[in-house]
Amino acid sequence: MRLSSITHIISNRRILRLDTVRSKILVFAILVTLIPTGITAWVSYSQNRKALEEKISQELLSASSQSAREMDVWLKERLYDLRVFASSYEVTENLVRGAERSSHRGRLNDYLNSVRERLTDYEELVVVDAQGQMVGTSANQVHPLRLPGNWAKELSTSDALIGDATWDESLGKGILLVAVPVQRADGRMVGALAARLNLRGAEEGLRAFAPSTSGQMYLMTTEGSLIAGSQSGSAQLMRSKLKQKVLDKLKAREGTVVSYESVAGTDVVGSLKRVPRVRWAILAEIPADTAYWQVLRFRNMTLLIVGGLLLGVSAVAYRLGVLIVRPLERLTKGAAEVANGDLAVDLPAAKGEVGDLTLVFNHMVERLRHGRQELDAVNEQLRRQNEELEHLSTVDALTGLHNRRYLTDRLSDELLRSYREKCSFTVLMADVDEFKKYNDAFGHPAGDEVLRKVASILLSSIRAVDCTARYGGEEFAVLLTDTVGEGALQVAERIRARVAAEEFPGRKITISIGMAEFPVHGHSAEAVISRADEALYAAKRAGRNRIERAGPNRTRIKEQKP
Repeated sequence: MRLSSITHIISNRRILRLDTVRSKILVFAILVTLIPTGITAWVSYSQNRKALEEKISQELLSASSQSAREMDVWLKERLYDLRVFASSYEVTENLVRGAERSSHRGRLNDYLNSVRERLTDYEELVVVDAQGQMVGTSANQVHPLRLPGNWAKELSTSDALIGDATWDESLGKGILLVAVPVQRADGRMVGALAARLNLRGAEEGLRAFAPSTSGQMYLMTTEGSLIAGSQSGSAQLMRSKLKQKVLDKLKAREGTVVSYESVAGTDVVGSLKRVPRVRWAILAEIPADTAYWQVLRFRNMTLLIVGGLLLGVSAVAYRLGVLIVRPLERLTKGAAEVANGDLAVDLPAAKGEVGDLTLVFNHMVERLRHGRQELDAVNEQLRRQNEELEHLSTVDALTGLHNRRYLTDRLSDELLRSYREKCSFTVLMADVDEFKKYNDAFGHPAGDEVLRKVASILLSSIRAVDCTARYGGEEFAVLLTDTVGEGALQVAERIRARVAAEEFPGRKITISIGMAEFPVHGHSAEAVISRADEALYAAKRAGRNRIERAGPNRTRIKEQKP
């Protein structure tokens, strides 16, 4: 495995796994910082939130309870005033004795108008008889008075009638219809005194007990329809109504703080409190983000502090991990280089236990380096010996030519190439004429010298791509690649002529040569050599010092008389 692959694997393990020293230090530092800090922050946040919720609950409950009492008092005062006015002589006597006369009607209207001027909460006072017919009014312009169908029965049983709140477009105000019975001295009801109340007084009462500048107080019916608000009254407000799910939730948990969606579609916390003796309720609410902004701010500050601590501790832990791990990383990289075969590694000295490990590692690499040098020396010696043995196994020791074994292998390769490339080659078999007689006459050393000179002539007469070998004794073989016919004959003749012209000790030396071609004279190396050998012996029989070409009718190609 290459060094880059080993380094890449180590880097991936370092990134993807948590079993490294640096990762463990970093995780430990984060946990040590995060666990106690997180627990402390959570406890503090929970306590602060609980305290704030209690404060908000007290504020909302106080606001809703006080507003409910204020609305009850405000309504009682308005009804009390109406009862006082309804018992006056101008009202009762005019209804009993002749309110039909114009003079009596005018006096009643004047009385009602004087009362309305003193009490600004009344937009209009109206006196009706027992049949519901208008008898007198404080308004200059008569407005229709819409009393409920059972108004007489309700007045006789409850002593007061509280109608629906509506928006008066002409006045641009919210109006509440209320009425009290007008009775004779004997207690029989002869009519009613009705008033159209301006809700401005109710709005001021709500505004006085609003929980905060962003909080809202609503006067509403128990069916969820809004009547008045602490900020401002409007037709849109009076047309608004709580969702039934929200209303049921507030009613079920009356007197407690509830989170819900307001009529404006925002998240709020609020508390509901019913107004006694009427179908009204007070709703005090605060936007949720405003109510809990202190807790949210505390939470955000806590998160920032914890985040800062984590960053700081992580940076310190990372730096500490680097200082501890860097020598180990150098050792890892050095070990990877050694595993890849590079022994030129010398790590810098370090301190502590890692320093001792570094010294041992450097000593080990030094020993490996010396061992490699010794091994390289032994391998070089073996290589030279193998080359020498290989040379000895393929080269004739006397002549320096290739031996018969090498020629056989070379012929096999050339045969395959010729089949593959559709080419031809020629084999020359040459033998020194009457070499035995020369050897007997002049001795073996002289004979050896003859063989060496003939070998030198053969080597100098062929190309580098050709091959010549000592085939055995005084017999030689020549492989001429891509050469046949006349070209091969010229080479053979050059060899024969040079040997004949060479001076040898004692007497003249000649050679005889036999030629055979592939694939004309055979389709295997053995067949071609055999045909060339036959041609050689034909040359010997024909008188020596000549060249013979193999064929069905072997013919003498060249002859030289001795």
